[in-house]
Amino acid sequence: MTRNAGIGDQPVVLEPVGKGNRAAILALELLPRQQGFVASNAESLAEAKQDDEAIARAVIADGRVVGFLMYSAPEDDDEAIIYRFMIDRREQGKGLGRAAVAKALEEIAKLGHIRRVSICYEPENEAARRLYAGFGFVEQGLDEDDEMIAALELDG
Repeated sequence: MTRNAGIGDQPVVLEPVGKGNRAAILALELLPRQQGFVASNAESLAEAKQDDEAIARAVIADGRVVGFLMYSAPEDDDEAIIYRFMIDRREQGKGLGRAAVAKALEEIAKLGHIRRVSICYEPENEAARRLYAGFGFVEQGLDEDDEMIAALELDG
């Protein structure tokens, strides 16, 4: 994992999704121009209930839920995939996205068996492209849904 990406302007914590933060996650909003870039948090939480490999996290800053992310890191694979990530529209531009990605990469690396992390995003999502490139993610090309796949090799 590259170290020059920094941790963002504010500290964040990732917490498992549960009764105490589910409503706050559902209340998070994207900017109108971002809404086509990621599935709704309601869809993601429903998917997480059905998928044993989904690891859903609330992004917390100053004791408040400011974002949501979800990844999978199967024990029988050395690749993790971050496939949902968003920061509430009212919290964007504060470094929270960068801090949340850094925390997610740290959490994934601590699992011990992961050597590579992949992430997908809409090719038109320039903010996502810049954010992930800042961590060293390298674009691999489009997947079957025409989403860009970018990968990061973890140190170790």
